[in-house]
Amino acid sequence: MVTVKDVVDALAQCKDPELGADIVSIGLIQGISISSEGDVKVKLTMTSPMCPVTSIIMADAQLRLQSIQGVKKVDIDLSWDPLWDPEMMSDEIKYRN
Repeated sequence: MVTVKDVVDALAQCKDPELGADIVSIGLIQGISISSEGDVKVKLTMTSPMCPVTSIIMADAQLRLQSIQGVKKVDIDLSWDPLWDPEMMSDEIKYRN
């Protein structure tokens, strides 16, 4: 059975090439759902609608999620509601020097 932890761990391996931090810590993940059949749906956003690395991040996330044992189907929904805000970042990222 695929768990939310499995999904978060996989997504934590996806790095934003501009910021050099993972998309979980940046606060791009807005929701995760997993069906009993192993279908994974992730709602995520980008730091800006004009983000030049959106396709890179989405492709990386797709590949990492598909590699989780037990995942049958992956659906990544790019959302702008709510818009990303720096307050969504983890404290570790916000306060690093």
